[in-house]
Amino acid sequence: MGKRIGIVCGSFHRDEVEQMLAFATDEAEQHGLTIGDVVWVPGSMEVPLALDRLLANHDSAACLGIIEKGETQHGLAMGQAVIKTILELQLKHDKPIGLGIIGPGAKPKHIEPRLEPHARAAIGAVLDA
Repeated sequence: MGKRIGIVCGSFHRDEVEQMLAFATDEAEQHGLTIGDVVWVPGSMEVPLALDRLLANHDSAACLGIIEKGETQHGLAMGQAVIKTILELQLKHDKPIGLGIIGPGAKPKHIEPRLEPHARAAIGAVLDA
Protein backbone atom coordinates (compact mmCIF):
# COMPACT_ATOMS: atom_id res chain seq x y z
CA MET A 1 0.00 0.00 0.00
CA GLY A 2 2.83 2.44 0.87
CA LYS A 3 0.61 5.15 2.31
CA ARG A 4 1.87 7.63 4.89
CA ILE A 5 -0.14 7.92 8.13
CA GLY A 6 0.20 10.56 10.82
CA ILE A 7 -0.68 9.74 14.41
CA VAL A 8 -1.90 12.07 17.16
CA CYS A 9 -1.42 10.86 20.74
CA GLY A 10 -2.95 12.28 23.89
CA SER A 11 -0.31 12.61 26.60
CA PHE A 12 -2.61 12.79 29.64
CA HIS A 13 -2.28 8.97 29.99
CA ARG A 14 1.19 8.88 28.47
CA ASP A 15 2.29 5.39 29.57
CA GLU A 16 -0.86 3.74 28.25
CA VAL A 17 -0.89 5.73 25.02
CA GLU A 18 2.77 4.84 24.39
CA GLN A 19 1.65 1.21 24.50
CA MET A 20 -1.15 2.03 22.07
CA LEU A 21 1.34 3.73 19.75
CA ALA A 22 3.48 0.59 19.72
CA PHE A 23 0.45 -1.55 18.79
CA ALA A 24 -0.65 0.95 16.13
CA THR A 25 2.85 1.11 14.66
CA ASP A 26 3.03 -2.68 14.49
CA GLU A 27 -0.39 -2.86 12.81
CA ALA A 28 0.56 -0.18 10.29
CA GLU A 29 3.83 -1.92 9.41
CA GLN A 30 2.05 -5.25 8.95
CA HIS A 31 -0.10 -3.62 6.28
CA GLY A 32 2.60 -1.63 4.50
CA LEU A 33 1.72 1.78 5.92
CA THR A 34 4.51 4.21 6.71
CA ILE A 35 4.24 6.08 10.00
CA GLY A 36 4.96 9.72 9.28
CA ASP A 37 4.73 12.30 12.01
CA VAL A 38 3.67 11.37 15.53
CA VAL A 39 2.35 14.38 17.43
CA TRP A 40 1.75 14.42 21.18
CA VAL A 41 -0.95 16.73 22.49
CA PRO A 42 -2.03 17.39 26.10
CA GLY A 43 -5.40 15.68 25.78
CA SER A 44 -8.30 14.80 23.53
CA MET A 45 -9.48 18.40 23.09
CA GLU A 46 -6.26 19.20 21.23
CA VAL A 47 -6.54 16.20 18.88
CA PRO A 48 -8.60 17.89 16.12
CA LEU A 49 -6.17 20.75 15.54
CA ALA A 50 -3.23 18.35 15.34
CA LEU A 51 -5.17 16.08 12.94
CA ASP A 52 -6.07 19.03 10.74
CA ARG A 53 -2.39 19.97 10.44
CA LEU A 54 -1.23 16.38 9.88
CA LEU A 55 -3.70 15.70 7.10
CA ALA A 56 -2.11 18.43 5.00
CA ASN A 57 0.91 16.17 4.33
CA HIS A 58 -0.24 12.62 5.16
CA ASP A 59 -2.55 10.25 3.31
CA SER A 60 -4.47 9.45 6.49
CA ALA A 61 -4.25 9.81 10.24
CA ALA A 62 -5.14 8.07 13.47
CA CYS A 63 -5.65 9.37 16.97
CA LEU A 64 -4.90 7.53 20.18
CA GLY A 65 -5.97 8.51 23.67
CA ILE A 66 -8.16 7.89 26.68
CA ILE A 67 -11.12 9.82 28.05
CA GLU A 68 -11.82 8.54 31.56
CA LYS A 69 -15.11 8.70 33.38
CA GLY A 70 -15.08 11.61 35.78
CA GLU A 71 -17.43 12.82 38.46
CA THR A 72 -19.28 15.07 35.99
CA GLN A 73 -20.42 14.82 32.36
CA HIS A 74 -17.39 16.85 31.17
CA GLY A 75 -15.67 13.87 29.57
CA LEU A 76 -18.81 12.82 27.72
CA ALA A 77 -19.41 16.31 26.36
CA MET A 78 -15.76 16.67 25.40
CA GLY A 79 -15.66 13.25 23.75
CA GLN A 80 -18.75 14.01 21.67
CA ALA A 81 -17.30 17.32 20.51
CA VAL A 82 -13.95 15.77 19.62
CA ILE A 83 -15.50 12.88 17.71
CA LYS A 84 -17.83 15.20 15.80
CA THR A 85 -14.88 17.37 14.81
CA ILE A 86 -12.87 14.32 13.71
CA LEU A 87 -15.75 13.31 11.44
CA GLU A 88 -15.82 16.84 9.99
CA LEU A 89 -12.05 16.71 9.35
CA GLN A 90 -12.43 13.47 7.38
CA LEU A 91 -14.92 15.20 5.11
CA LYS A 92 -12.88 18.42 4.86
CA HIS A 93 -9.69 16.60 3.83
CA ASP A 94 -11.36 13.62 2.10
CA LYS A 95 -8.94 11.38 3.99
CA PRO A 96 -9.62 8.64 6.54
CA ILE A 97 -8.98 9.10 10.25
CA GLY A 98 -8.80 6.09 12.54
CA LEU A 99 -10.35 6.69 15.95
CA GLY A 100 -8.37 5.02 18.72
CA ILE A 101 -9.67 6.97 21.69
CA ILE A 102 -10.83 4.79 24.57
CA GLY A 103 -13.95 6.30 26.09
CA PRO A 104 -15.48 8.67 26.85
CA GLY A 105 -16.51 7.22 30.16
CA ALA A 106 -13.71 4.67 30.51
CA LYS A 107 -13.16 3.43 34.03
CA PRO A 108 -9.63 2.40 35.06
CA LYS A 109 -10.54 -1.29 34.75
CA HIS A 110 -11.62 -0.71 31.12
CA ILE A 111 -8.39 0.87 29.95
CA GLU A 112 -5.74 -1.86 29.88
CA PRO A 113 -7.83 -4.49 28.06
CA ARG A 114 -8.71 -1.95 25.35
CA LEU A 115 -5.23 -0.58 24.61
CA GLU A 116 -4.32 -3.07 21.91
CA PRO A 117 -7.74 -3.54 20.27
CA HIS A 118 -8.44 0.21 20.03
CA ALA A 119 -4.98 1.00 18.67
CA ARG A 120 -5.11 -1.75 16.04
CA ALA A 121 -8.70 -0.85 15.12
CA ALA A 122 -7.69 2.76 14.48
CA ILE A 123 -5.20 1.57 11.89
CA GLY A 124 -7.67 -0.96 10.51
CA ALA A 125 -10.25 1.78 10.00
CA VAL A 126 -7.78 3.70 7.85
CA LEU A 127 -7.08 0.60 5.79
CA ASP A 128 -10.76 -0.15 5.28
CA ALA A 129 -11.73 3.40 4.32
